[in-house]
Amino acid sequence: MNATIPMICAVYAAILGLLGAALTVNVIVNRVRSGVDAGDGGVAKLAQAIRAQANFVEQAPLALIVIALAEALGARVLVVHILAVALVAARLASAYALNRTLAQSPLRQFGGGVSVLVLAAASVVLLLAVAGVR
Repeated sequence: MNATIPMICAVYAAILGLLGAALTVNVIVNRVRSGVDAGDGGVAKLAQAIRAQANFVEQAPLALIVIALAEALGARVLVVHILAVALVAARLASAYALNRTLAQSPLRQFGGGVSVLVLAAASVVLLLAVAGVR
């Protein structure tokens, strides 16, 4: 087996890393503005910021790891790009939607739904790559 460094996924990891950093800074800024040190203190904007950041942390890392492993094991370049672009789009949509409201919205549903589909599809691609099916 000749595994390689997942260079394509590294680019998307950097993009998602910047989004994760922005979401964390948003929580910090909202904490400072509201004077709330722990929890959300009942402040809606802080609750939204916390949820957006937490949702990102819950969804993005595992999907990115699975995509990177699939790439390293020889998954097709186009498939890796499609999965990674869909993940970035889903996480951007979810972050935007959750920072506007905690209520259900089409963008929030898109972000959550596409994130799950990407994880499932990437997992299948990874299993196929492990089996030697490209």
